Amino acid sequence: MSWSAIDRQMAAYMPELQGELKLPAEVCRKLATTIAAEVRFLPVHAKTQIKLASPVSTNTRVEELQAFQGWMDFAKKANGPYITRAQVITQNYICFVYLSEACFAVLRKMAPVGSASKLCATFLTDNPIRSFRNAIAHSNWQYNDDFSGLTYWSRKSGDKEEPLTKFEVDHQKLGFWQSLSRCVAYATYQNLD
Repeated sequence: MSWSAIDRQMAAYMPELQGELKLPAEVCRKLATTIAAEVRFLPVHAKTQIKLASPVSTNTRVEELQAFQGWMDFAKKANGPYITRAQVITQNYICFVYLSEACFAVLRKMAPVGSASKLCATFLTDNPIRSFRNAIAHSNWQYNDDFSGLTYWSRKSGDKEEPLTKFEVDHQKLGFWQSLSRCVAYATYQNLD
């Protein structure tokens, strides 16, 4: 499979990939291709652990990602405030709740130290994305007054006694997080066999 379309999409986020994830420029230009190769060459036991992270098969996960992409393509054509809101909810759920434990948490454990896969999976499971994921899962979010992004409330740690803290994420950063999530998930799930 050619990963060039996703590579091009992710290359647009080179400043974020280099600044926040510390990925070298050559990896940023071919991120999906790099992750796909890293996963393809993981030891069999590591691939098995990723497959067994959830009772939902990786084939079913890929089907859901493809259905989600179909919804996103439809939503772009349909447009309108109701469609946009449904798109935001669906995209955030898929990218941060649906894929978090089933893909990113286990990939973080199985990928080699220093690999693009591990760096991306770690980024997708640490704060601020971990906090955002929890806010989405627990319905602690809303649109900013000017619709420039989202406001959300989450605990900075896993301590249930800790009070919720208010955060904001703008469209640019959220778009980066969502694109990275889909890139890592596709490259991982398509290369486990």
